[in-house]
Amino acid sequence: MEQYTAPITKLIEEFAKLPGIGRKTAQRLAFYVIDMKGNEVVELAKAIVNAKKLTKHCKTCGNLTEGDICNICGNFKRDNSIICVVEDVRDIASMERTKEYRGLYHVLHGTISPLDGIGPDEINIKNLISRLNEGVTEVILATNPTIEGEATAVYISRLIKPLGIKVTRIAHGIPVGGDIEYADELTLMRAMEGRREF
Repeated sequence: MEQYTAPITKLIEEFAKLPGIGRKTAQRLAFYVIDMKGNEVVELAKAIVNAKKLTKHCKTCGNLTEGDICNICGNFKRDNSIICVVEDVRDIASMERTKEYRGLYHVLHGTISPLDGIGPDEINIKNLISRLNEGVTEVILATNPTIEGEATAVYISRLIKPLGIKVTRIAHGIPVGGDIEYADELTLMRAMEGRREF
C-alpha cells in the first residue's frame, strides 16, 4: 500500500465515506482536489459547507428547502388534493422530471425495516396523517418496489383507507428491487399512469 501524507490520507478516508465511492475513486478525487487551484478548492469547500448549513427540511412535506416550506408546497398552482408519498427527497426530482404530476409530495425519509430497527415512528408517517384534511382526495404511494417499500406502503394504506381517502400505488413500471431515483422519465410516467387503488 502506498504511503501518503497525513492530510492526503485523511482526505482519501473522507471521500471513501461517501456512498458509491471506493478506495480507488477516493484517491482519484483526493488527488484531483490537490491539483485544483486554491480558489477552486475554497469554492468547493464553501459550497459543501453552505449546502449543509443552509438546507433544511420543508415543514410541510419534508423536501429540502432553504426556507420554511419548499417551492412545491408554496406553489399555489399545484393540485393540493393529491399527495404522492416517496421515500427520499431525490425521488421528488425524479418524479418532477416527468412533468406529468402536478400534485404535492410527502417525503418519508426512509422505510419501515424491522431488521434495521426502523419502525413507523422513525420515519415521517405521523406528519403525513396530520396533512390529510377534507381537501385531500388521493394519496399515491410511490415507495420503491422493495420488501421494505412494499411493507411501508401496506402500513400507510391501512392507516389512510379508514379515512375514506383513495389510496393508490404506482404501477410497477419500475423494476422490483430498483430505485425511483434511477428510473427514466418514461418509466416513471408509465408507472404514474398505471397506478392502481391499494
